Amino acid sequence: MFGMGKKKKAEQSAAELALEETKAPSPDAESTLTAEENIVDEHPAFDRSNGPWDSSEKKASDDSYIDLGGLLIKSHPGLNLRLEADQKTQQVIAVTLQLGKGHLQVQAFAAPKSAGIWDDIRHELSESVRNQGGQVEINDGPLGRQLISRVPAQTADGRKGFRIARFVGVDGPRWFVRGVFSGAAVLPGESAEALEEVFRSIIVHRGFDPMAPRDLLPMRVPQSIQDAAEAQKAAQSQQGEKTPAGLEIPRRGPEITEIG
Repeated sequence: MFGMGKKKKAEQSAAELALEETKAPSPDAESTLTAEENIVDEHPAFDRSNGPWDSSEKKASDDSYIDLGGLLIKSHPGLNLRLEADQKTQQVIAVTLQLGKGHLQVQAFAAPKSAGIWDDIRHELSESVRNQGGQVEINDGPLGRQLISRVPAQTADGRKGFRIARFVGVDGPRWFVRGVFSGAAVLPGESAEALEEVFRSIIVHRGFDPMAPRDLLPMRVPQSIQDAAEAQKAAQSQQGEKTPAGLEIPRRGPEITEIG
């Protein structure tokens, strides 16, 4: 299923984050973070042998992958996709993937040839979360070094709580791909494992055009979806047919929450 959303700041966009009731912060986690930020990261680079891949390393078949331009997403049973668009330019800037109650937003950026950028971005995210009065924990997860943020927020019934998200990042050849897990996929479990497998199956198409580091890789609405939407509109106008189950015409949706 496809949908369209909107976003003001491409590089700072993040998936809509889950709310939970306020819990006491962990002093150990906070002190660990402070110590880490004062030293140079010495953790090993993430092993990409099982993905995400560069388009030069793995070819996507037309049947199993959805081509979004800079990102190619493998189809999985029950996987829903929502494309997020910049509200001014209407350019696609991110894709949010949903499996059950878990969500994963993915964006791909250009990166320098010489070094990755996840370490720098992770530390910048840490500072941004703290500036919002939030808490951050950095540790090693299934997708390498990850950042878990807890930002103060208000629940739907007016109680104080946190917006929780898990940020992961993988550096590739001249690109960087970032994932933001939310909902049931924040913590370890079946939802997290399923969306982590989706993240690993991603293929990034950097292209050969010169791009400044951190520029978003161009994304687009898949041609097959555009064709289906146009045919569907024509059928509805002529025969008054309802939208078939499982296909949502791309459209603008609610703004997604910013981090930063």
